[in-house]
Amino acid sequence: MIRPYILAETNWEALKEESFELVILPWGATEAHNYHLPYATDNIQADHLTAEAARIAWEKGGKPIVLPTLPFGVNTGQSDIYLDINLNPSTQLAILTDIVEVLNRQGLYKLVLFNGHGGNNFKPLVRELGYKFPKMFISFCSFPQALDKGLYFEEEGDHADEMETSLMLHLRPDLVLSREKWGMGASKKFKIKSFSEGWAWAERKWSEISEDTGVGNPHKASKEKGERFFNDVTQKMGHFFYELCKADTKDLYE
Repeated sequence: MIRPYILAETNWEALKEESFELVILPWGATEAHNYHLPYATDNIQADHLTAEAARIAWEKGGKPIVLPTLPFGVNTGQSDIYLDINLNPSTQLAILTDIVEVLNRQGLYKLVLFNGHGGNNFKPLVRELGYKFPKMFISFCSFPQALDKGLYFEEEGDHADEMETSLMLHLRPDLVLSREKWGMGASKKFKIKSFSEGWAWAERKWSEISEDTGVGNPHKASKEKGERFFNDVTQKMGHFFYELCKADTKDLYE
């Protein structure tokens, strides 16, 4: 069944008289995720999360349209990990500029970037493009921060961890290796405490902090945890997308 809010599935017959209120651009990455998850984990999650959230917004009466997921992200800290594909931030800006130029020309002035990969940093890109295209209202969101993960998962982590493994067990269990293949996701932290506290930042050299490329123990993951988190986070995202659809960008503050 064709989903009218998914650009890759719809057609010109439907779109020639259509008018959308919000464009959603999922942006993922192609990279190793411990031993057991596929390289496309971020893209698969982005596909499913944005599609479900857009469905929720659509059924509320919004008119979102989801663009195809961009499958490559910033992986500068993983240059020596086999086939982790990197896009430099300047390349991301060039790609995004071309997309925004199309939207701006066609009168689609609301764009939300769905960030499916922790290495992507959209804030400077949004600042620059907002300055260049003043009619555009560009925002971004990242799903792991939308809810308190501690209410769903027991182990902390940020890459191929309990959360991501649970989501993949729910979304694409056929692509998850059997549990005996899972690495422990043990990782090293900076010796300089200021970096670990979060108020100072330096890029992590991935091959030096993790043996299996994971950060966070995945072994308590389950399909049930993934399904519960997916349902709750897409409900919240769907409401956000609906609010963006209906928002007057000239009257955003109170």
